[in-house]
Amino acid sequence: MHAMQYELTLPADYDMEIIRKRVATRGHLLDDFPGLGLKAYLIRERGETSPVNQYAPLYLWSVPEGMNSFLWGPGFQGVVDDFGRPEVQHWTGLSYREGAVPEALPRTAVRHRERVPDTVRPAAAVEAALAESRRLATVPGVVATALAADPRRWELLHFTLWEEEPQPGVPGDRYEVLHLSAPERDLLGRGRQW
Repeated sequence: MHAMQYELTLPADYDMEIIRKRVATRGHLLDDFPGLGLKAYLIRERGETSPVNQYAPLYLWSVPEGMNSFLWGPGFQGVVDDFGRPEVQHWTGLSYREGAVPEALPRTAVRHRERVPDTVRPAAAVEAALAESRRLATVPGVVATALAADPRRWELLHFTLWEEEPQPGVPGDRYEVLHLSAPERDLLGRGRQW
């Protein structure tokens, strides 16, 4: 599994209805994309829960060939043509788990990034993060949760899809899920990825 995300931060007065319409008319195009485990079409709107307007889809790829086909094909080129070429963040998958309500349609996603301090052994940090991922998967309202790592920056990424808004105190950036494409969700594997 590979995790990938790009963030398109938009002007403060940007009409987010444009992004909503874009997803409503184009989101289905990846509903059967080979190699795609799932894509969550995510937005944040400037206000109480976000400092910015942002379109920030997050992908979990079941195989790298799917990711490559998307990045070097017409799908990503459409993003580049409309918004410019964003930085594409990429993490190596460590774990994927279905949640307590895997059949539910997610409305909220939470992305929590954490640095692995220099004083902490990488394997110990990953084991603690895996334990948290296992715990999260059992929380009522969780649709699915994934854990990934960027060893260049020694960063862990926790990504969780929720049926509704999670309880206060759940750390991370909150996004509204506009659409979920999940053609190869069943191929993402379960649990630890090594």
